[in-house]
Amino acid sequence: MQRYKNMDGDSGVAAYEIGRGSIIVQFREDGAYVYDGSRPGARHVAEMQRLARAGKGLATYINKFVGKNYARKLG
Repeated sequence: MQRYKNMDGDSGVAAYEIGRGSIIVQFREDGAYVYDGSRPGARHVAEMQRLARAGKGLATYINKFVGKNYARKLG
């Protein structure tokens, strides 16, 4: 996992791991979740990957557009 840059300084995201067509997001207080082509879909995953790399806006995007539409929770 890569540490999330958290450019705004107040993100709930701690780390992420980008895979082919997927992203795992580790939240500070709620565990890790897998997002992929099945849920929430390729378009959302691509945007989440972009935001993760930028280190800004990932938690906001998830809260606004994805919510609980994840493929699975880890651990």
